[in-house]
Amino acid sequence: MVRENEIRHGEKAIEAPPAQDAGLVFIGQICTQWNSRMETPRQGRRDGPICRIELFEPWVEGLENIDEFEELEVLYWLHMSRRDLVLQSPASDGETRGVFSLRSPVRPNPIGTSIVGLVGREGSTLLVRGMDCLDGTPLLDLKPERTRFTPIAPPQPGDFEVG
Repeated sequence: MVRENEIRHGEKAIEAPPAQDAGLVFIGQICTQWNSRMETPRQGRRDGPICRIELFEPWVEGLENIDEFEELEVLYWLHMSRRDLVLQSPASDGETRGVFSLRSPVRPNPIGTSIVGLVGREGSTLLVRGMDCLDGTPLLDLKPERTRFTPIAPPQPGDFEVG
């Protein structure tokens, strides 16, 4: 189960360095039925409830042609997540793991991603299925789901070699 601020056996919190402004802009908000992290699903489901993604001005015009896609990638700011655990012990197995080997919302930069099904559009609002975040979560970005696109160029010899 998701926890609020407990530290489990084997976990390690650090004092994070001061934030540096990356210039992020919240372009909207996500409206869901969940008001508590304890209620929020751990992963979104394609048959889950319809949620709303509301875009703010001046970004609404950027939704032009969005209805050409069935699936979207949603990036959002997990504003209620702690940011100081470098080692975590998931309740599902109790093993201690590094933050970058987990999909936990507890991260140095708590950016969440979901692949959602686009149900419809009502002006500046998208209706989607597959979200897994709190009501009022700040929206960072929307993109068509990436597997719908052909890579720009085929891989070339040496592209993936480590030097």
